[in-house]
Amino acid sequence: MADKPTSGEILGVPYNFERPSLGRMLSSYWQPGKGMLVEKPFGVGYTLNLANWRSWVVIGVAGALLWHQERGPSESDEGAEDEPVEVIVDEDADE
Repeated sequence: MADKPTSGEILGVPYNFERPSLGRMLSSYWQPGKGMLVEKPFGVGYTLNLANWRSWVVIGVAGALLWHQERGPSESDEGAEDEPVEVIVDEDADE
């Protein structure tokens, strides 16, 4: 029986199931001169290259969205959903 390859590409998506070393983990997340996305050191797909400034923008935006979500509704939105609404129906209106 042939051994299955532990790294390669399937349909253009990289995979790597070799046991990662600390050096390989660190070097895969910090690759100056490369694009924003680099191959994952373990698993399937891509990850952020922390040596690229665009990755930090993505992390900042994701952090701001998470902070905004965890903060909850603002003070102006708190009572808007709980207030009753008055509906006036005019039955004598001409049709």
